[in-house]
Amino acid sequence: MKTGRPIRILIADDHEIVRRGLRTLLEAEPGCSVIGEAGNGPEAVAKALELKPDVALLDVDMPELNGMEATRRIREALPQTEILGLSVHDSEHVARQMIASGARGYIVKSDAGTELIAALETVVRHKPFVSPRISPAHGFTSAGVVPAIADLTARERETAQLLAEGLSNKEIATRLDISVKTAETHRTNVMRKIGAHSLADVVRYAIRNGIVEP
Repeated sequence: MKTGRPIRILIADDHEIVRRGLRTLLEAEPGCSVIGEAGNGPEAVAKALELKPDVALLDVDMPELNGMEATRRIREALPQTEILGLSVHDSEHVARQMIASGARGYIVKSDAGTELIAALETVVRHKPFVSPRISPAHGFTSAGVVPAIADLTARERETAQLLAEGLSNKEIATRLDISVKTAETHRTNVMRKIGAHSLADVVRYAIRNGIVEP
């Protein structure tokens, strides 16, 4: 792994044997440091808040609090911690839901042996990663995730339109009759959900999805 310091990783999965296997795989990499484990959703959130990992590797189907809700809570409290979703499901729908919840990447468990290190290297650089068996056949590309328009709320869709039209956060707040802080939050959510890194990405997304005219 080509990083200046080890990536600090939290593993969250309700199966101890899975956690043990992932830890063994990651600790064989000099660029990885497993700093904690969790066996359910609430524990994953608590451990993340305590340890502040670079990447939280979260199982989608955890008890008490699923991986999607755990992702939302962790990302809200720790925006610099990236989430890599982990699941037995090679499902476009599940992958999109996890990404929409705030995860930077999604990997199918059966791909972990060959793809996990690459996935971690990618998401720790704040770039999206999706298991090859899902990408690019279902609208996921190396440039990022292209979520369905339904992944945006109505207000986020309005914000995407106004951003694509060149309005500032202050102008969006005035147009939508909301605070500037709320406008900034909507902007952040839009860019995260569509995998945008610049306003040009938002414009391309808005044109592709019929939010604005080319």
